Amino acid sequence: MDLGLRGKVALVAGASQGMGRATALLFAREGAKVGMCARGEVALNEAAQMIRRESGGEVLAMVADMTKAEDIQRFVSQTAEHYGRLDIIVNNAGGPPPGEFMKFSDEDWSAAFNLSFMSTMRMTREAVPHMRKVGGGRVINITSYSVKEPIAGLVLSNAIRSSVIGMAKTLSRELGRDNILINNVCPGRIDTERAQKLNKARAERLKKPVEEINQEMAAEVPLGRYGTAEETADLIVFLASQRASYITGTTIQIDGGLIRGIQ
Repeated sequence: MDLGLRGKVALVAGASQGMGRATALLFAREGAKVGMCARGEVALNEAAQMIRRESGGEVLAMVADMTKAEDIQRFVSQTAEHYGRLDIIVNNAGGPPPGEFMKFSDEDWSAAFNLSFMSTMRMTREAVPHMRKVGGGRVINITSYSVKEPIAGLVLSNAIRSSVIGMAKTLSRELGRDNILINNVCPGRIDTERAQKLNKARAERLKKPVEEINQEMAAEVPLGRYGTAEETADLIVFLASQRASYITGTTIQIDGGLIRGIQ
């Protein structure tokens, strides 16, 4: 299937590891020109080199912190200038730390809001004018299944990521006339560095071996396993493609059947 991505320009945030890296690689394999960013320069450059090697595609890597407005502005504007256009952005900034409600200060809440919501809002705001110039575009927000089913111990994520969903739904109507499509991807239990970190914290809290926690968490998934970053990338890249030209304002879970809710 031709996804119609050859020659398109796709920006992927948080692309040095996990779902971001897998998504950037798949875009490059589909013929898109990739702009990727992350905070860690060494890991970012290693990921960019791997993507160039495995795809033969064009990759522009830029160190940027998604909690800083000036970094987001620079990442979007310089990548659009470098390639001469911008068609797709993938908002991906990791997640807030785990913890109980009463242990978080106002500063913790502000930091989590800046990371999970403001980064998405700023990236989208910077990208829209460039997308309008080329007659449309795609915005894909990587969130979490916590927007459909709250996760114990992740109150910051549960509360703040839902605001991303509300913004995306609003913008899907506001920007539809510009042919800018906006969708959310809600990963369930995906085998990433963050998932491993959360399981380690859970193991320490419950005083259990982390291997036991990993097995318990996988057993709760109807498919009996964690998903992969590559499986998540498949969905993201499809939503960014010409094959998904009538899908906007949706929130799609990729969770192996984990979420019990009907909607």
